[in-house]
Amino acid sequence: MRYHPQRPLLTRLRLRAVSAPDNLYMWYDLNDGRTGARPPVIVETWTFDRDFMPGSVFRCASDVGRSIEWQLLRNIRNHELIDDDKVMPDTFDIGWFADIDEMGVDISTESVKDRQGVETGYRFLHPIKNLKEDFGLLRPAVCRVDRERTMAWKAFLEDLLGGALPVEIRTGTFGSTMFTNTVVQLMGMEAFFVAMHDSPEETHQLVAFLRDNCLRMMHWAEAEGLLRLNNANQDSFGSSYNFSTKLPAPGYKGPDARLCDMWRCANSQESVGISPGMFNEFCFPYYRDVCEPMGLLYFGCCEPAHPFWSDIRRLPHLKRVSISRWCDERSMGEALQGTDIVCQSAL
Repeated sequence: MRYHPQRPLLTRLRLRAVSAPDNLYMWYDLNDGRTGARPPVIVETWTFDRDFMPGSVFRCASDVGRSIEWQLLRNIRNHELIDDDKVMPDTFDIGWFADIDEMGVDISTESVKDRQGVETGYRFLHPIKNLKEDFGLLRPAVCRVDRERTMAWKAFLEDLLGGALPVEIRTGTFGSTMFTNTVVQLMGMEAFFVAMHDSPEETHQLVAFLRDNCLRMMHWAEAEGLLRLNNANQDSFGSSYNFSTKLPAPGYKGPDARLCDMWRCANSQESVGISPGMFNEFCFPYYRDVCEPMGLLYFGCCEPAHPFWSDIRRLPHLKRVSISRWCDERSMGEALQGTDIVCQSAL
C-alpha cells in the first residue's frame, strides 16, 4: 500500500524495550508509594514539536500514512535522541471512533500564524455573551460510537504492521473534568470572574451543568463497554504515566473496565486569579462529584496547588498532584509528607 511504514522503521521498533525494565519498575515503585522510590525524569516533547518532529523526518506522503508514521516516530525519536525515563510502548494504541456533541454549541477560534506559517496565537469566539440570557443555548451531551469503523481501522493497522506491534484499543475516561477551562472557552475569563461576584446563582448553574454533562459522558462510556484499563503505559495527564498495581479495583473481570478501575485527571488552571473561598464555593463541589466514581486521580497542571490545598486534598481518590514552579514547594512538601500522594514537579 502507498503509505506502508518504511521497513527500517519497523526494525527500529523491535529494539524499543532495551532499557524498559528499570524504567518500568521505577514508575511502579513511585505510583505504588514504595519507600525510597526514585522519581522518574521525563521531557514533554510535544512542547517543541516544531523542532522535535520536523517535516524532514517523515517519509509517508498521505495524511493517513503520516499520522501512523508520526505515532511510531515519536517514540523512536524519544528513545534515540532523549532517552529519558519514559517506557517505550510495545503496542500501537488507538481509540474508539466516537462522535460526541458535548454541549450543543460550537466554540470556534481565531488564530494567527508566525512568519514560518505555524499557528501561534489564538482566541476563543465565546458563544455565551450574557450568562443569564445565553445559558439556554447549552444542551446535554449526545454521544455515539462507531464500533464497525473502529474494528475496521484496527484490522487495517494489524495487517499493515504485520505483527511488529500488537494493535490495542486504549482509553482514558470520557468527558471533560477541566470545568474552569470550559467556562473560559464558553464566556471568557474576565466574564467568568465577574459572574462569580455579580451572578453567583447562574454561575453555579453553569458549572453544575458541566458537572452533570461530564458524568453523563463518563457513565455512557462505561455502559457502552468502551473503557479500557489505563493503569500501565498510559498517561492520565502531563506525561505522568499510570503504572500501578492499585488498579483495577476488586471485582474487575475485563476487558471492559469500570470507572472505578480507571485513572482520571482534573485541573483548574483558570482558578489562579480567585480566592480560596471562591474556589471552595464555585469549583470544589463540582470537581469532587466527578472524581468520586474514579479509581485514582491526578490533579493539577501549571496552577499553584498550595492556595487551594485544603480543598484539593479532599478530592476523592487523589493519588498525584502537580507541583508547578508557581507553587510554594516547601509548604506542599510538608503537606504531602507522610501521605501516599505522589508529587509531580514541573520545571
